[in-house]
Amino acid sequence: MSHLGYMEKLLDGVEVEWKPLGELGELVRGNGLPKKDFTESGVPAIHYGQIYTYYGLSTTETKSFVSLETAKKLKKVDTGDVVITNTSENLEDVGKALVYLGKEQAVTGGHATIFKPSKDILGKYFAYFTQSIIFSNEKRRYSKGTKVIDVSATDMSKINIPIPPLNVQAEIVRILDTFTELTAELTAELTARQQQYAYYREQLLTFEEDDIEWKNLGELATLRRGRVMSKGYLVDNIGNYPVYSSQTANNGEIGKINTFDFEGEYVNWTTDRANAGTVFYRTGKFSTTNVSGLIKINDTLRLNYKYLFYWLSIEAKKHVNSGMGNPKLMSNQVEKIPVPIPSLSKQKNIVAILDKFEALTSSITEGLPREIELRQQQYEYYRDLLLSFPKPEVVAHD
Repeated sequence: MSHLGYMEKLLDGVEVEWKPLGELGELVRGNGLPKKDFTESGVPAIHYGQIYTYYGLSTTETKSFVSLETAKKLKKVDTGDVVITNTSENLEDVGKALVYLGKEQAVTGGHATIFKPSKDILGKYFAYFTQSIIFSNEKRRYSKGTKVIDVSATDMSKINIPIPPLNVQAEIVRILDTFTELTAELTAELTARQQQYAYYREQLLTFEEDDIEWKNLGELATLRRGRVMSKGYLVDNIGNYPVYSSQTANNGEIGKINTFDFEGEYVNWTTDRANAGTVFYRTGKFSTTNVSGLIKINDTLRLNYKYLFYWLSIEAKKHVNSGMGNPKLMSNQVEKIPVPIPSLSKQKNIVAILDKFEALTSSITEGLPREIELRQQQYEYYRDLLLSFPKPEVVAHD
């Protein structure tokens, strides 16, 4: 059944009314609550920053607590209330909603607004609606600021919300909860597999000092750096060959140009800043910037590239120099990293096992990350369909 047919059957001829959020419940702006007020136990507390870093759409327990004395000064969150963020460094996190389902009354602080829903709207339905494209476009209209973006409780109250019958709201929540729970299960499984992967990697790459030959990396490989490339250079020379830098997002790729500096197999590491010591396996035709180092093995009949990649994935971070607040891992430090050298057949066996874990836990084209990505896309598709109600036409008056 099509989305339109399904929703028409669900609505059964009932017209969906749109109302400003301020008419659908009480909006209470939070106050206070710096992180220094947190305690190990006490009254449950919801900090606005944790809504976009820690919680999902709803929670029965809070990450933080405050003393009873502090709680008396803060705004109260009852079961079924929705806590909405008013402030963030990006628009996406402004207006993010958390439904509180805990049995004990909680509190929240500044940069957050408590929405206490009336009998006409389900808190969870509203929270899902805050993730929709419609709500995103509306909050953009009211956003203020550049570095720090704010949508006030007063402006939030003006945003129109579609109000289908409660049974329709409940069905929408049920469907979207199903997608959310599936994604959560897959994410939990991925976390377990990542822990399993880390354990087996550690076991497979643990060698006794006397049972195997060890060499410093500088004795086994040639090290070099990439070259300086500005953003303008990347734009002016756009092409098909990737350029890798010191970031870790997008597999380290910062753009593509029409030439390449390197071809073949390499191990690549980041030299500077927070990601210093992150290691990648590279193959094909590509270039790197000056904050990215390359390792070319001198004798591939003795040392396998993928084996070296897995070994350095554990070892390289241990050699990062974090002095002066700018972490660095330069070539002279990498050259001194000790490398255990089992037989080539054993190296390949270790690689075969770890490749399977890597595909399951990290691959964006297969394994759990791919499955999670597909489920998230499916969820977003149905969420936007289920929450796309026609707005009533505005009648012009003479």
